[in-house]
Amino acid sequence: MNSLLFIEDDDAIRLALSLALEDEGYEVRQAPDGRTGLALFQEREPDLVLLDLRLPDLSGFDVCRQLRAGSIVPIIIVTAQTDTYDLVAGLEAGADDYVTKPVVPKELAARIRAALRRVHLHHEASAASPSATRFGDIELRREQGIVLKGGVELNLTKTEYRLLCEFADHPNAVLSRDQLLERVWGYEYLGDSRLVDAHVRRLRVKVEDQPDDPKLIVTARGIGYRLLT
Repeated sequence: MNSLLFIEDDDAIRLALSLALEDEGYEVRQAPDGRTGLALFQEREPDLVLLDLRLPDLSGFDVCRQLRAGSIVPIIIVTAQTDTYDLVAGLEAGADDYVTKPVVPKELAARIRAALRRVHLHHEASAASPSATRFGDIELRREQGIVLKGGVELNLTKTEYRLLCEFADHPNAVLSRDQLLERVWGYEYLGDSRLVDAHVRRLRVKVEDQPDDPKLIVTARGIGYRLLT
């Protein structure tokens, strides 16, 4: 049974969605604020975190950053905020995905399954690909599930790692945002291109010498991105 941590200050929403997810077969622990959520996370790391952005103590952005500082656990934002800036800021704080309120339980469950499936595929791919891949000063060691830059290990989230693997599997080829959504997130209809753009920006910060002038992961204007080797 996969375990979830749901950090949400609205009691009605938290209880209703927790019951719905328990019916889907998940173990759900609940936290009404950010500090409680962080404490529960430290007690036992869940398989996935559901996180509201607007919390009464710490903001969801701060909670996300603190979780990301020490863990690559999948994080899905659950928020009433539909403004692009807030959503992108949440993704760039380290979240892997988001849903907006009012939440449809079946859609949320589908996103959770997709996120957990990506984790499983990540482990399978690492086990099946023992060789190292190098481009520039980046070394991708799939058998260990790590990435090095100049010999120093990078702290990538699972989504960032899978995104880099997808680029590495198709060197110099242009990958559209829709292709990346399907291959990295597993979404054909539920996805949002802002997910791709935000994660590419985060990945560039970690792998590029000058993220604002990328030399490895470059933009194919109007289409998507490609990895130059």
